[in-house]
Amino acid sequence: MSFAEYERYDGLGLAELVRDRQVTAGELVEAALARIEARNPALNAVVHTMAEQAQAEASGEGAWAGASGDSSLGAAGEPSSGAFAGVPLVLKDLMAAVAGEPLTSSCRFLANYVPDHDSELVRRLRRAGFVFVGKTNTPEFGIMAVTEPRFRGPARNPWDTDRTTGGSSGGSAAAVAAGITPLAHGGDGGGSIRIPASCCGLFGLKPSRGRVPLGPDFGEAWGGFVQEHVLTRSVRDSAAVLDATSGADESAPYAAPPSARSFLSAVTADPGRLRVAFTSEPFFGRSTHAECRAAVENAAKLCESLGHEVQEAAPRFDKAAARRAFMVVVAASVARDVQRAGELMGQGPTKAGFEPATWFLRSAGRRLSAEDYEAALDTAHEVRRSFAAFFADFDILLTPTLPQPPVAVGALQPHGLDAAALALLPYLPLGPALQPLLVKFATDTWEAMGNTMVFNQTGQPAMSVPLAWSADGLPIGLQFAARYGEEATLFSLAGQLEVARPWAQRRPPRFSDTAAG
Repeated sequence: MSFAEYERYDGLGLAELVRDRQVTAGELVEAALARIEARNPALNAVVHTMAEQAQAEASGEGAWAGASGDSSLGAAGEPSSGAFAGVPLVLKDLMAAVAGEPLTSSCRFLANYVPDHDSELVRRLRRAGFVFVGKTNTPEFGIMAVTEPRFRGPARNPWDTDRTTGGSSGGSAAAVAAGITPLAHGGDGGGSIRIPASCCGLFGLKPSRGRVPLGPDFGEAWGGFVQEHVLTRSVRDSAAVLDATSGADESAPYAAPPSARSFLSAVTADPGRLRVAFTSEPFFGRSTHAECRAAVENAAKLCESLGHEVQEAAPRFDKAAARRAFMVVVAASVARDVQRAGELMGQGPTKAGFEPATWFLRSAGRRLSAEDYEAALDTAHEVRRSFAAFFADFDILLTPTLPQPPVAVGALQPHGLDAAALALLPYLPLGPALQPLLVKFATDTWEAMGNTMVFNQTGQPAMSVPLAWSADGLPIGLQFAARYGEEATLFSLAGQLEVARPWAQRRPPRFSDTAAG
């Protein structure tokens, strides 16, 4: 049975309908599964469905309690006290381990890997009441800023299926934008929540470093750059999920300071008069598209109209050093990811099991020294100190989330001589040329998507807010960053922006609530 009004509500709205018995969890699951069947062939957003398990969970049979012992619904599908009880959710096929379900990281070498446990974040999402209906597309190991893995094929943007969803949470973004689920799990190591949120017209927040647990499989990822959370239509859904999932797990090496108030309550709280700096100058790239510049200026005027003090200003830091340090950490981390994949599968990793870009980064990471890695972390700390000094004078920094509107699918893939060189580089004695080559490897991506990575280095919370659209009807996200630990400030500002310029009901024309029947 399909629930005809499914797409008119955010996650909290659907959960309220379940609690009031206006709709059942089973009906919501069927609505999500129907939309996967109808819309996913054009999008390639969902790469693995969990229909049988989701239906059993929604009916209260408890088939999904699994290794964690957690069940979001009681007997006969009666809702629990979880804020999202009965709400369908898709999980990114990276880091989100679900016992008995594949976890491939979009890597052919891991095609048959099935974990025997739930990750801590999955446990917390389940306790919040979510019913998992599938896994979403991601680039191999989440490396690329576009979701175009060779193993799965590209995810496509619901606003224009010839355009990228962004990455690495591109499948999750496409699923939410297309109305399959009201929100979706994602992760952000260099912009991987904010980039696809911008490309697909969604709200996406990267939490502060250490806010959300990565255990038991990880203490930190990419040197602390990676944080996990969700992509949503509404601000309040994002805040409520962070309330449900934040806090260190037992394996965490560090934790973000606890918030003085709930994140959900912050959404409707007056943020006061904020000191907002704005800049349209790129961080890692060289230029900013005119439409993205105009979007920043418009958003700055909107903030001013809401009573905030607005000034054009930007942090000063060594951008070349920051770019180089980012790539050193990524290469070293990818080398470890490939090694870990071999350990999980009980066999040595082989070139044929991985994409050329992954194998190049693995080879580069193996050639870097421990001193190289420590120097890269030192640079990241220097960047963080520069930004901390800047945020002593400002509460918020506003930038374009991306320097360009969403690019075409395939535009950032290596072709011709570049592809041949990428395949050859792992076997060349690179020496001092190694780090410059790592930077060159990422240059095209940074030109299209290079504004988000610096906040992974600093560990600050940052969000992409869908406040603008291009002349071609493509979403343009605006990025707002706050001091470390101050997600509540971002949620208060986002709630204010959402009221002033609502976006939740603006949907891709091809994917509306009439398409699922």
